Amino acid sequence: MEHIHLETKNLSFTYPDGTQALKNVNIQIKKGEKIAIMGPNGAGKSTLFSHFNGLSEPTSGHVEIDGEKIIFERDELLKVRQKVGIVFQDPNDQLFAPTVKEDVAFGPMNLGLEYDEVKYRITEALEMVGMAGFEDKTPHHLSGGQQKRVAIAGIVAMRPEIMILDEPTAGLDPEGVDKVLDILNKLNDEGISIVISSHDIEMVNQFADKIFVLYGGEIIAEGDKHQIFSNKELLKKAHLKAPVTTEILYKLKENGLDVDTEKISIDETVEEILKVKK
Repeated sequence: MEHIHLETKNLSFTYPDGTQALKNVNIQIKKGEKIAIMGPNGAGKSTLFSHFNGLSEPTSGHVEIDGEKIIFERDELLKVRQKVGIVFQDPNDQLFAPTVKEDVAFGPMNLGLEYDEVKYRITEALEMVGMAGFEDKTPHHLSGGQQKRVAIAGIVAMRPEIMILDEPTAGLDPEGVDKVLDILNKLNDEGISIVISSHDIEMVNQFADKIFVLYGGEIIAEGDKHQIFSNKELLKKAHLKAPVTTEILYKLKENGLDVDTEKISIDETVEEILKVKK
């Protein structure tokens, strides 16, 4: 029996002004999965994420972590936030201490850990994200990619079981994107379930086992990348671009070649083309 790590049940959320941001969202995230939630701006991704660790309380429906409903009481929420860590899109929402080490210490300190344990976790987390040696630097003097990695370290130091990252590669150069992906894959190898939101099709293509498409506050599709990225109608509706490999295969098909448009990776695409060529 696969262990369901995080689940939403008919989750709906309406803002005080009557705007419905989420409508009956049902998603299941199994232990160790790498999940991407995709959709246009304003689809409700950030609102959804803020429900995953109890920052927002649903208008109706609920969220379960390891089969237990999130209860909106201080001690219960602390337990939830130990299990579920969120890295926000803008590191400035997360980094506020004068030095990197104080920033990374913030979470573990809040867990009430011993000083030595906190120190150990700071070192461990910064090493993990490739930021060892930056302990005494000021976060605001770091590059965007470095800030992002420090923000991730701050969550890693709390040793969550599930990590939620809102647009983790937004604004980063290709090298920065690769570094963040490496970190996420490393964390996943250690058994952490990872949920990201992103517009970056090529990055999601590399990363995610499963994709949910959120549009107008509703999940309009779910599946693996082959199912999602080869569905042109869906991508159009959700304002998402197909990966370049998919575009190539569609073009070949339109030109009468018998290729499988569900192939996604560059290697698979080349194989399809060579197959046809023979």
